[in-house]
Amino acid sequence: MFESFIQSWETMNLLEKLYWCIAIPFSLIFAIQLILTIFGGDTHYSESSTDNVNPDSDHEVDFQFLSLKNTIAFFTIFGWTGTICIGFELSTWATIIISLSCGITMMFIMASFLYLMGKLNDNTSFQIQNTIGYAGTVSLAIPAQRKGNGQIQINIQGFKTIEAITDHNSDITIGSIVEVVEVLHNGVLLVKLN
Repeated sequence: MFESFIQSWETMNLLEKLYWCIAIPFSLIFAIQLILTIFGGDTHYSESSTDNVNPDSDHEVDFQFLSLKNTIAFFTIFGWTGTICIGFELSTWATIIISLSCGITMMFIMASFLYLMGKLNDNTSFQIQNTIGYAGTVSLAIPAQRKGNGQIQINIQGFKTIEAITDHNSDITIGSIVEVVEVLHNGVLLVKLN
């Protein structure tokens, strides 16, 4: 098989050789990238810890059309589409236009897929603003009238222990049920007795 490819290589025109020189190496890189992604060697998306709540870290997922993964996908599809078009004996311009169109389409598909995966990851991460209106249980007494911090346990995407203060006139004791009224700038919850 390899010998027949070497023999046919000599009869190929420059454009066909160019497409083969793009298709083969980028296919190997694409396969390695795919294997790394499947087996966890890809660290494009870092895992976010939901135990350490940081209200100021608002993770927006950007749509990235130009990235290393998309470029590899572009050249892989561009190369193979070009070799197929040449195999069907299409004209040079038709081959270039079709292979460019397919490569760009693949880049768009990859960018959309990674964007949606990032959004899925973002939607499952804990957002402290979502605690407003929820009830929690006091796990560390909360001093009256914002004189100090206590803690509450709240069940949103699993139990979280978060610092809290209150405007209540007396201390709120352990075991009391409270409602989250506001999230303050430093990630501390303002609560009231429920």
